[in-house]
Amino acid sequence: MVLPQDREIYEFCPVQRPADDPNSDIVTTHFDYHSIDRNLLKLDLLGHDDPTMIRMLQDLTGIDPTSIMLDDKETMKIFSGTESLGIKPEQINSKVGSFGVPEFGTKFVRNMLVDTRPTTFEELIRISGLSHGTDVWVNNAQELVKSGTATLSEAICTRDEIMTYLIRKNLPPKEAFEIMELVRKGKGITEEQEILMKQNKVPNWYIESCKKIKYMFPKAHAVAYVTMAYRIAWFKVHHPIEYYTAFFSVRADDFDSELMIYGKEKVKAKMKEIDSGEQTSAKDKSVYTILEIVLEMYERGIKFLPIDIYKSDSTQFLIEEEGIRPPLNSIPGLGENAANNIRKAVIEEGGKFMSIDELQLKSKIGKSTIEMLSKFGCLEGMNKSNQLNLFEM
Repeated sequence: MVLPQDREIYEFCPVQRPADDPNSDIVTTHFDYHSIDRNLLKLDLLGHDDPTMIRMLQDLTGIDPTSIMLDDKETMKIFSGTESLGIKPEQINSKVGSFGVPEFGTKFVRNMLVDTRPTTFEELIRISGLSHGTDVWVNNAQELVKSGTATLSEAICTRDEIMTYLIRKNLPPKEAFEIMELVRKGKGITEEQEILMKQNKVPNWYIESCKKIKYMFPKAHAVAYVTMAYRIAWFKVHHPIEYYTAFFSVRADDFDSELMIYGKEKVKAKMKEIDSGEQTSAKDKSVYTILEIVLEMYERGIKFLPIDIYKSDSTQFLIEEEGIRPPLNSIPGLGENAANNIRKAVIEEGGKFMSIDELQLKSKIGKSTIEMLSKFGCLEGMNKSNQLNLFEM
């Protein structure tokens, strides 16, 4: 919220302190924005993983993402198969290769890709519109496409095309616009509008589809989303090790080294365990999504290297000649602060620690962190303390 310099926020809305500490210096606002939206300016400053990933891919490859052509044939193939990834569908349990691609990586949208088999960028835009709408695909366009009643290019996918389609059917622009507005808001169409549409030979399936829609995505949004997704997909096809490095660094919040860095058989075993569970937690679902991409990476011949206190970064995955090096904070239970402290101590030390005690002292980490590092083999060959044991000399 942007305030004039000579005003205070409590002149416009209530403020409150934490319930458990009324004497705290922390003060938060508490208001219904729409009650003051004509008086104050609100800025929505949101974090977005996709632009962050695009920037990391640019830094890793030196390739300007805006130079990527949106008609690359090999990239387009991952939305209808796995051929351009150099693997077969059964290797990754998916008929398409869009794991990890924004807007197209979820199971729901992958199933849409299987149903529609897109071959053009324009069709991807249409699928994005369908996937973001409410009652636009399921129980609507999906049935029309599967039955052959309408093709993907004919089905209603974004709000804008309702108006342009109806104008092409010779409806007056004003009526076409009003129908679009009602449909995109989930209000259906009036009897008079239905009669007008039939008089202009609008198919019955199209009219019935309009009646079912509850919300429709604008085409401009779909174009922006798909453009970003396609550029990321291009890197996935043509620069795989950079793609997986960027993905795990930016998007893999639930990356668990204990499950993921010891080869594809352990990954498959965990996926099978989750699949066989009667109830799947939200955590398991998030982990499963990452496991799918890890398995795909292994099948494409890329491997993880061991976590190393001297070679691993604190939070970023690193590309090395033999594979990808996971960061310290990918160890379960080892937080970002501890990882940063270890990395800082390594840099300041400029060499190797003489003992575990020295590592613990200079990194300011606790016993539990030492136990985690030891479990992952990060402390192999390191003495417990700097003191020499006469019997070992």
